[in-house]
Amino acid sequence: MRSGPARPGRFESAHDPRRALSRLLPYLKPMASRLVVVFALIIASTLSGLAGPWLMGKALDLFIRTGDLAGLGSISLSMLAIFLAANAFDLVSGWIMAGVSQKALRNLRNDLFDHLHEMPIRFFDANPAGELMSRLTNDIDAVNQAVSQNIITLFGSVLGMAGILAAMFALNAWLALASLAVMPLMFWFAKFVSTYTRKGFRELQKRLGTLNGVMEEAISGQRISTAFGKRGAATDAFRMHNREVYEAAVYANTYAMLLMPLTNQLGNLFVIVVAGVGGFLALRGIVTAGIILTFISYGRNFVSPLRQIANVYNALQGALAGAERVFEIIDSDPEIADPEDAAALGAVGGHVTFDRVSFGYETGRPVIRDMSLDAKPGETVALVGPTGAGKTTIVNLLSRFYEIDSGAITIDGVDVRHVRREELRKALGIVLQDTFLFQASVIENIRYGRIDASDGEVMEAAVVADADHFIRQLPQGYGTILSERATNLSQGQRQLIAIARAVLSDPGILILDEATASIDTRTERHIQASLLRLMKGRTSFVIAHRLSTIRDADRILVIRDGEICERGSYDELMAAKGFFHHLYMSQFKGEEI
Repeated sequence: MRSGPARPGRFESAHDPRRALSRLLPYLKPMASRLVVVFALIIASTLSGLAGPWLMGKALDLFIRTGDLAGLGSISLSMLAIFLAANAFDLVSGWIMAGVSQKALRNLRNDLFDHLHEMPIRFFDANPAGELMSRLTNDIDAVNQAVSQNIITLFGSVLGMAGILAAMFALNAWLALASLAVMPLMFWFAKFVSTYTRKGFRELQKRLGTLNGVMEEAISGQRISTAFGKRGAATDAFRMHNREVYEAAVYANTYAMLLMPLTNQLGNLFVIVVAGVGGFLALRGIVTAGIILTFISYGRNFVSPLRQIANVYNALQGALAGAERVFEIIDSDPEIADPEDAAALGAVGGHVTFDRVSFGYETGRPVIRDMSLDAKPGETVALVGPTGAGKTTIVNLLSRFYEIDSGAITIDGVDVRHVRREELRKALGIVLQDTFLFQASVIENIRYGRIDASDGEVMEAAVVADADHFIRQLPQGYGTILSERATNLSQGQRQLIAIARAVLSDPGILILDEATASIDTRTERHIQASLLRLMKGRTSFVIAHRLSTIRDADRILVIRDGEICERGSYDELMAAKGFFHHLYMSQFKGEEI
């Protein structure tokens, strides 16, 4: 039973834009009444746009040829009023659509962020943070650019083309049929260009995601790059991926920009056909000069919405490529939900057992093999072994960050798979080697251990963790705002705050995963008494690299290649002169394990 399918590496872009579009529509559905108003305004604007060329033709036939200045002035004012009304309709519809689109995108962004919080740890191990950030930023922004105005443009252009065709046939069917001869060519060019444009924008979004990951890693690892003189390598990596983005952008935009000159030339061809056929019909008295002028105006107006549709289509390619990537995450399997009969853990006695547990991060490559252990309530169990032996994996399985492949893990006789995850993790106090602190005040970072804790309780926890002294020396004491990744504190100070956070949570089971590894030996000795007070009466699992720090553990489990190869007290294992003895002695002799 796994928490979700493994997803090695980065996502691949989806290839179903129609499905992506259909998935976007439900986000607009709650604003259906506003959309109706928008579409009504677009219809009014389109009708106004159709009336202008028709009035122009009437002006030529009825007033210009006869020299009727009064009639010409009247129809000119009518044309002015119609054009002003069309602009007003466009302005109001754009304003309403901006609110509709931003609300829809806000909901989409919320859904994506909420779903990310439901994903298992396995998901985040397989996908770089920068790539996921790109889904929340670049891809949502691509959707935003298309949805905010292009829906109006697309609807208006399609409606405008349909209206122009209807008006042309109403004026003269023969001239309209002659005009249609050019249109298949226009549509073919638009389809040809758009096929390559969609491919280009999809690749561009993918490469932008990769570049975002490279940037996030470079910024996060700036200190390491500087310390090891690898700024040049980081710059080279960035430039390589930046060039890939450049090449993808050139490819996509070249095809996108190709459409405008093509449609311009086809528009000129349209005018030539209308002028030639219209002139022939006019000589035979079938059409008037005003009708020819109206057709030429409609012809140019027909090219404009066609070009707009093509441009919108190009923009939609970027939007749909982004939407595909967003929905790919939303459609990913979240952490398996707790069963309906999942129990609350209640008061934790702390009796922890592993019964023949096996687990592998990848199928067929076990990390833990048929492991059994039994930790009594209040007992301190130390987990030791070489790097990669599986010590931290044991903690991950107990916390249900990953689900076991076989066997069972129980707390007080209850299988952890039958316990609500939230209840289980409340019962566990975890201090990891890699401390993460939020960009907030010190007191809020400690309060993260128990949100409803009072300021006094937070400070008491800091005293127990021996963090109170240095916190009060900070510029604003407990109110000091930590910088990103808490770089304004030393590594040891960050670890002390993490310990205080665990103290505040008052867990039934305590897990210290190399909790003092980043603290100097003098500070470590200084806080040992505090840690012992914290561990008293609690079942504690201690992962320690410095083996001298686990002398007082009730039991030591020696992990090797995913199995417990030795177990016993410190004195018993040293006397046995086995693998633990070799580990211990090698630390003082500097030998390789």
